[in-house]
Amino acid sequence: MHARVRPLERRGQWLGGDGPHLADSGRRRPGIAAAHAIACPVCGGVEVRQFLAVRGVPIFCNVLWPTHAHALAAEKGDIELALCGDCGHVFNAAFDPAKVEYSEAYENSLHFSQHFNSYAAHLSTHLVEAYGIRGKDIIDVGCGAGDFLALICETGNNRGYGFDKSYPGSRPASEQLTFIRDFYGERYAGYPCDLLCCRHVLEHIDRPYDFVVSIRNTLGGRKDVVVYFEVPNAAYTLRDLGIWDLIYEHCSYFSVSSLHQLFQLGGFAIQRISETYGGQYLGIECVPAAGDAPVPAASNAAAREICASVDRFPHRYRDKLDHWRGVCTELKRSGKRAVIWGGGSKGVTFLNLLKPFNIVGVIDLNPRKHGRYIPGTGHELMSPDRLPDLMPDVVIIMNEVYRDEIRKYLDAKRLSPELLTV
Repeated sequence: MHARVRPLERRGQWLGGDGPHLADSGRRRPGIAAAHAIACPVCGGVEVRQFLAVRGVPIFCNVLWPTHAHALAAEKGDIELALCGDCGHVFNAAFDPAKVEYSEAYENSLHFSQHFNSYAAHLSTHLVEAYGIRGKDIIDVGCGAGDFLALICETGNNRGYGFDKSYPGSRPASEQLTFIRDFYGERYAGYPCDLLCCRHVLEHIDRPYDFVVSIRNTLGGRKDVVVYFEVPNAAYTLRDLGIWDLIYEHCSYFSVSSLHQLFQLGGFAIQRISETYGGQYLGIECVPAAGDAPVPAASNAAAREICASVDRFPHRYRDKLDHWRGVCTELKRSGKRAVIWGGGSKGVTFLNLLKPFNIVGVIDLNPRKHGRYIPGTGHELMSPDRLPDLMPDVVIIMNEVYRDEIRKYLDAKRLSPELLTV
């Protein structure tokens, strides 16, 4: 039986309850490691090998700084990527949760983009229609500013409860929306719940198995609750070389294989796992499983696919860095003015890994970022309205899914820089 553990304080360690005790029903992860070994945080397996180290990256990509000097002094940490050969999970073996404490200064909202809002609306409609979530109660774990919760409540005329210790308070509570500045856990087991959402939280948690078990315990005997989690897709990072997504904040990189294994071990029956948002995200839809349900083994084929991507990744990672170093060197040699479009994780990582000195600005649609500075390099975040003054020859787009949206904006401003996508 798993020991009950105390609630944890930081989001990187967050359990939000009394800890795992789902083993009361007979579930147990296989292969729990000895104290001296590195164990997989999903399945407990010990077939773990490290394959890439990235040193000295900002602890936070999504905490910006008030001055250039503060940004240059931002704390840094190391990434040591490791692969679990049993379930195909990738994680940062050097992650130190004591370094990561989230606050209201954390700003990663994408809801200022029409493209992202269209995606969120499509997801909201899918969940409402597929599971009949109308006039129901929704819990959003790690709700951020509450944008998605408000959307899905509006879509289905639902009632929403948003849990986030760092909720900024920017959206007032109403009859339809309630926000709780706390971690969701067993103390809130009495809250009604027909749909539980948790989007882009799990990858920040260094003990994901404990977290998922805590969610399952909090739901208790309710079998008709739909659970939706969304995380970055490790296959996109490894297979499609989305290397700018390797950030310290993300201690876990989930594949279809490891996400499936995690939720089965955590007490859920999986309904659907899908790649979304141009393959960059994974969404998992599941329901609580019966306490005595068997736990199938992880898909060997899916795990093998991730292992093959890992084998090729270090060499391909270095090649991509070298390519973009060459691009930046050529831009500097030719005297072309370049801007980065995208001041989130991808943009921060790109700037810190390459340190290009010919970037005249970093553009972002999120007004809460404007006038702030990027950790590690000190570049200022600017509104797109600054582009006519900057007159860039080149716009380097950090995320390909926004290319059309950016092109339309530039056309409206009668600007015609060359567009490069990382």
